[in-house]
Amino acid sequence: MSLPRFLVRGFRPPGEVLTSALGTLERQVMDLVWQREAETSVWDAHAALGGALAYTTLMTTLDRLHKKGLLSRRKAGRAFIYTPRLARHEFERSMASELIGGLLSGDEGVRPILSSIVEAVGERDRAALDELERLVREKRRALKLRERRS
Repeated sequence: MSLPRFLVRGFRPPGEVLTSALGTLERQVMDLVWQREAETSVWDAHAALGGALAYTTLMTTLDRLHKKGLLSRRKAGRAFIYTPRLARHEFERSMASELIGGLLSGDEGVRPILSSIVEAVGERDRAALDELERLVREKRRALKLRERRS
């Protein structure tokens, strides 16, 4: 039996969470920096985007991403050269951790959340359900090792 779907106020789908953490332009610039796999200057970003955005807009966006801790930068002459502080998968994992942490912080307890995750994973991908089980076993082993060392 299929359960009805509800929009939970204050909860947004993962794509919207990423967009709210990073604006549309910030996400576009981060995608560019991650794709380049090299240091990026404002001119590099401007050229890669075909001059579609003003140089000063890209300069402000790169500076904002630096202030958010997503990019590191170094001075090269009068310009800054930017590199990502996190790989794309590390950023996405961090966002997922924040999302799950927020879900688990409620008063209802962990069981309904975990049950929903297992149900959703099982309906979409049986191999992912096996992977989830493997990850749980792996985490239990790591926790037991940590307890023994303490």
